Amino acid sequence: MKMFRLLPLLLLTACSTAPRLALHPQSLPADASAVRYPEVIHAYHVGRYADPNDDRVMHEQHAVYRVEENTRWDFHPGPISGNAAASTLRDAAFNPAPVNEAILTEVNSQRLATAQILAQARTLSSALAQFQSAWQQTRTNLEQTAALRATVNDMQRRLDALATAPAPPPSLSTTSQPADPPEP
Repeated sequence: MKMFRLLPLLLLTACSTAPRLALHPQSLPADASAVRYPEVIHAYHVGRYADPNDDRVMHEQHAVYRVEENTRWDFHPGPISGNAAASTLRDAAFNPAPVNEAILTEVNSQRLATAQILAQARTLSSALAQFQSAWQQTRTNLEQTAALRATVNDMQRRLDALATAPAPPPSLSTTSQPADPPEP
């Protein structure tokens, strides 16, 4: 039974040994501007003016100081120890990428594909414009056909009405000459 009482003590001693992390701070460079940009402060001269929030208050001329840029880290690489040629690193944003035959071949094939796609797009645009004009002409023709059909139906109704109407009596001639016989 005494053995079971000692067991938790043994387990606690095993957990108490944690590795210690040792930090060794390095010294900062003598020139702090190599690590961090300083803040930029500008002074502005302001003449007399009335307070925009309270027109009963007037400010006399004075200088106003404004922080234009806060401090920030300098992410440009510092000088590299070794030869002088290696210390001048190039910035990839301002220098062109190295070119070899495989890259040139791929760029040229991409340019050719782009030119072909643009030509096809122009052809498609002109075909679409022709289709739209033909569609508009078809709609116009359909509207004209509907108007003509309505006119023909109206004329047909008039003709049917005239055909079913009673014939007027023949007119009597008041002249002494006989009417001209119809010519065959």
